[in-house]
Amino acid sequence: MILRRVGYKKSANIPCVLRTIFSAGPKTDPRRLPPFRCLTPGLPHSPCRNIHSHSGPSRYSIHKAKARPSPEPRTCRQSRAFSSHHLNNPNHNCVAPPPRPTPLHCYSLDPLGPAPPLGSSNIAVPFACPLNNKKLSHRRTYSQSASMTVSGSFRRKHKVAVIGSGNWGTTVAKLVAESTSEHPEVFEKDVQMWVYEEKVTVDGETRNLTEVINTKHQNTKYLEGINLPTNLVANPSLVDAVKDATILIFNLPHEFIGNICRQLKGNILPYSRGISCIKGVTVTDDKIELICEFIGEQLEIYCGALSGANIATEIANENWCETTIAYNTPPCDRHVANGNEHANGNGNGAYEEHRDSRGQIIKTKLTPVPQDYPPLDHEVLHTLFSRPYFTVSMVSDVVGVSLGGALKNIVAIACGFVEGHGWNMTAKTAVMRRGMLEIIQFAREFYPETIEPATLWEESAGWGDMIVSCTAARNWRYSKMAVEQGVSIQEIERTELNGQKLQGISTSREVSSFLRARGVEDKYPLFKLVDGILDGKVNVNDIPSLFRKN
Repeated sequence: MILRRVGYKKSANIPCVLRTIFSAGPKTDPRRLPPFRCLTPGLPHSPCRNIHSHSGPSRYSIHKAKARPSPEPRTCRQSRAFSSHHLNNPNHNCVAPPPRPTPLHCYSLDPLGPAPPLGSSNIAVPFACPLNNKKLSHRRTYSQSASMTVSGSFRRKHKVAVIGSGNWGTTVAKLVAESTSEHPEVFEKDVQMWVYEEKVTVDGETRNLTEVINTKHQNTKYLEGINLPTNLVANPSLVDAVKDATILIFNLPHEFIGNICRQLKGNILPYSRGISCIKGVTVTDDKIELICEFIGEQLEIYCGALSGANIATEIANENWCETTIAYNTPPCDRHVANGNEHANGNGNGAYEEHRDSRGQIIKTKLTPVPQDYPPLDHEVLHTLFSRPYFTVSMVSDVVGVSLGGALKNIVAIACGFVEGHGWNMTAKTAVMRRGMLEIIQFAREFYPETIEPATLWEESAGWGDMIVSCTAARNWRYSKMAVEQGVSIQEIERTELNGQKLQGISTSREVSSFLRARGVEDKYPLFKLVDGILDGKVNVNDIPSLFRKN
């Protein structure tokens, strides 16, 4: 069984493997197995990822991957670390991938660096190969706990600001504040959180919400009962909260983001970078834009996206889950400290422009992050967001992560309608399947240049988020409640959400308007049907007809 989990087939090397596994010394942690060496380093490796063409030790923990035979060499683009590899190895001629298998690595030949150190994961036993004397290039980890080493040559530290303080905003602020406190070599300890000032009643006394957060260390209105880190500082001034921040985390309803960007413009560092935790898109009749790119265009910075199978209250209570962060490091931010010998990754001295989700050169010339900061890339962001209860996967597919997070809210509302009507789990599963097909079709039709459909199948931001949203999240819960009570979902939103909004409602209306304007609404029958139910033009009983017609 152990050999099967490790991925070794029958061979003469099995006794050696068994000896290695069961020969731990008295000082070895009994919960962990010792590392073992690659036994067949002479076998051929592919030129980019150096993946074994035989079974070997997995780079990732057992719970994340199973080693498997690989009869043919695989290209680097098939690995989930392709984006990091490609950025740091721009001269490699990498080919377009079929669906990506789990990468298997020979430690000493892996150009992305060592596997996570033994004991870096709190869930499963990682198998890693021993260090050698060869200096390896930039390291990437996908384990549950983050660990990184930053050179003492960086004189400045990244300052983090969170914009938004609802239940999800406060939850994200909590986990990043814990990380900044644990990594003083990379981040300033205090995290500023902008809070829309409100009056709340605590212990019979009416007080400002910011005062309650900073003294009681709880967001009693939106995340009651959760203790917040003392280094998380609530600030009612948006401009003051983002002052000197190099990392901006956006976490508020997407209908408010335009006004927030207008207030921020000219009041942030020109080289700051953003992460959008907003699951939505900005849509007009003639244009659809990812929230992260809208933020970047308005503020003239680069902004990535975070999305996944995440429920705020569960994460706030430190129940384990995973998420996906899409961040395509701008060429101007790649320098020697990132493991790249060229100033911006092109190798010929010419300035390399950053491209957007449609493959076009962005209009704004980004200001590079100064080199006296730690390089703001996948590793730093992984360190910032990763917690023992919050596993982070880094990718570069901003389109897949953003659209998956936005459009699944429409599907979640449909699933709530189905369950509220009394149909069973199999009916809800049919709606989820149809919804995922329409999300992928939408991405391929409007973002054909950069979408990687594998993101929606493999990452937490895809199917994982879909399943959670359609079985446990609030778009599903309140649409189900509306059908059960015989009222509109808008009425439920008004009476149950304490002033917050259901993103599925606004996303459904905007996306349907966009599709109608382009004359393609009939190609997306589920999206069309949900919009019709929201407007009262279609009955929930009509949902099965969708599948008979298509």
